[in-house]
Amino acid sequence: MRLAAWTGARHVAPQPFRAQFVMLVLILGLVLFLGVHTVSIVAPGWRAAQVARRGDLSWKGLYSAVSAIGLVLLVVGYGMARREPVVLYSPPAGLRHIALLLMVPVFPLLFAAYLPGRIRRITKHPMLLAVKLWATAHLIANGTLVDVVLFGSFLAWAVADRISLKRRSLPEAHEPAVLGGSKYNDAAAVVGGLAAYVLFLVWAHRWLIGVSPLA
Repeated sequence: MRLAAWTGARHVAPQPFRAQFVMLVLILGLVLFLGVHTVSIVAPGWRAAQVARRGDLSWKGLYSAVSAIGLVLLVVGYGMARREPVVLYSPPAGLRHIALLLMVPVFPLLFAAYLPGRIRRITKHPMLLAVKLWATAHLIANGTLVDVVLFGSFLAWAVADRISLKRRSLPEAHEPAVLGGSKYNDAAAVVGGLAAYVLFLVWAHRWLIGVSPLA
């Protein structure tokens, strides 16, 4: 089922109990999804002990299962909350154009996270930078409570994770050193990322979320 089925933006005063339940689903999803991705930030020693006790494969299986459950809950909660949005602020139309510009490097950065090259070496953590740009762009373009909770949470997590990575060695950060990398990887990240962004602009975002960013 597409997320669009859950995202009809009707400006109706939400029923208190339903609104609280929907927000609880979203927050539970965020706690599980971001929480499991925060273990290395707040409890690296505990994580290392769990990996040693359970084995790397078992830990990754548990990690993936919790992440998947959290992702499903936050997607469902976000979609339900968009049906009866609580508007906190109404962004000026000009901010939507700025948001579109902020999104331009997001997909190339996501690609660069898996394609070692100069982009990854210069940005150091392209995935986290992509998350920060993505979250900021959506915060300045959307003023509903559910958007602030969702994208604000991801922005706070990305900032906290980036700060913690500065204090951790590469083994502790679970990332290999980027020594070389190919210029072809950079080209592939840029071309592939920009193509993915155009696809999201003209079709995928509306298909998944039910709203066109160009509308």
